[in-house]
Amino acid sequence: MTVELGIPLVRGASVATDGRPAVSGLVDRFGRVATDLRVSLTDRCNLRCTYCMPAEGLDWQPRAEQLTDAEVIRLITVAVTALGITDVRFTGGEPLLRKGLVPIVAATAALPGRPTVSLTTNAVGLAARAAGLAAAGLDRVNVSLDTTDPASFARITRRDRLDSVLAGLAAASAAGLSPVKINAVLLRGINDTDAVPLLRFCVDSGYHLRFIEQMPLDPQHGWDRTRMITAAEILTRLGTAFRLTPVPGRGSAPAERWLVDDGPAEVGVIASVTRPFCGDCDRTRLTADGSVRSCLFSQAELGLRDALRAGATDEELAGLWRGAMWAKTAGHGISSGDFTQPGRPMSAIGG
Repeated sequence: MTVELGIPLVRGASVATDGRPAVSGLVDRFGRVATDLRVSLTDRCNLRCTYCMPAEGLDWQPRAEQLTDAEVIRLITVAVTALGITDVRFTGGEPLLRKGLVPIVAATAALPGRPTVSLTTNAVGLAARAAGLAAAGLDRVNVSLDTTDPASFARITRRDRLDSVLAGLAAASAAGLSPVKINAVLLRGINDTDAVPLLRFCVDSGYHLRFIEQMPLDPQHGWDRTRMITAAEILTRLGTAFRLTPVPGRGSAPAERWLVDDGPAEVGVIASVTRPFCGDCDRTRLTADGSVRSCLFSQAELGLRDALRAGATDEELAGLWRGAMWAKTAGHGISSGDFTQPGRPMSAIGG
């Protein structure tokens, strides 16, 4: 598949010796500028979703290899104050398992320019922490929930924790972490009949639903494109029960959106595989062990942890980060014949 991205030029900027425009932000060779930072706080998780990890779990990263709370805060500070990041999202693994989550959120929210601060979580422990996170400065949450059927939930996650997730959603809404968004993956033969009930639940509860095409990020490498439920199929299923009206102007957001029965409720579909949005990507990623990734599916990453611990200045760290993003490829290439799944699974990269 060919990805058309336009002319790789930042107007009015001089050019550095490596060809990169001499600008402070995270620009790449195709003219995209990253302003959205995804920060993985841990690779650990308290669920075992079938499309994410095996039943026995994975070999977790040693604690000493992960960034400390102070190191996370320092790199986020560099990203926001020197590199133009305006949105920071904390991910995992399951970020609620990070003991220092609240002070990390508070420090991020207190940065000059006040970035938007959000969290992607399975919500198992959110009921007890939503109010404290909101007080610390968290703006909103995305909750991973693939079904509201208890049997299907247990089959997908290998845990009987649906009640905890539903309580977490309610607590997030009560704490003002809105809009509360739900991310759902449909799996053929498991929860593929749940599209309509899940949207109806979200409409009735006031949550914003986003369906996500299953992506090749599982450590088992069991992803099969021929069994993936596509965006087109999702929309067809929803169309049997709802009237969907396209919402124009997606911008750099990953989700295409539709009004449900003329609104105000809406539903989104993130079609990373069949309708890639690489040309509008504005994201950069920081793993729990301090590596910068320019793409979720990248084979390459640049470690900042060792440079940070060796005494690198903030500007030196910013320069390394700029270099990593300048090398970003045109697209993820999932549809190409030579696509290779990343060595790290989703839980180690950060969603």
